[in-house]
Amino acid sequence: MIIKHFARMSTLVIVLLGSGCATTNNPDDPLEGYNRAMFSFNDTADRVVAQPVAKAYKAVTPQFFRTGVSNFFGNIGDLWSGINQLFQGRIEVGAASIMRVAINTTFGLGGVLDVGTEMRLPSEKSDFGQTLGKWGVGSGPYVVLPLLGPSTLRDTAGLPADFYGNLWSYKDPVYIRNIGTGVRVVNLRAQFLDAGTLLEDAALDKYSFVRDAYLQRRKSQIEGSKESSHNDEGDWE
Repeated sequence: MIIKHFARMSTLVIVLLGSGCATTNNPDDPLEGYNRAMFSFNDTADRVVAQPVAKAYKAVTPQFFRTGVSNFFGNIGDLWSGINQLFQGRIEVGAASIMRVAINTTFGLGGVLDVGTEMRLPSEKSDFGQTLGKWGVGSGPYVVLPLLGPSTLRDTAGLPADFYGNLWSYKDPVYIRNIGTGVRVVNLRAQFLDAGTLLEDAALDKYSFVRDAYLQRRKSQIEGSKESSHNDEGDWE
């Protein structure tokens, strides 16, 4: 159900982009009018719902529990990251990510403990949008997705693959999957409570700050993956 929802949402965003609604003269953000409205909606939802829930969650859960939740879902995500790194031609990095999953799952109580980092196998996240960028697909226009936040046309098109590639999306029974997903989202939001406060204090235009930071980060990730793949190719010659 969640996957179908995001697939429909991706289609809606593509239609909006194709219609050319709310255009501006900013070449990186031709849908700035729409994006600002959606950013405002997301920001309101975050302040009214997500932040209070995350604060309550942080108040009643000990740090070791929150760390365990982050490790567990991070370990699941590392498998899809490793597959994407292999798709990108980053053979050594991808193999290390998959090895990290195997070690954390076996010796880290299913991923609750991060044994891999102690063994010098750090987590490096990769997604299918990044893989598409490595394959030469342009980012397309910047777009703010409902509830999910900053994205681009390319990254939005990669979302269905990311959801299908996440092993947690196949977890049965469904109610356990939904509970786990909810805990994961709240746990993630709790990690960034302080960062949100700093952003409120530092940014004169929060929308522009978030947009520029996101686009710069994605560009850096894709350029880094290209450089890494060249290095891997040299190592394997």
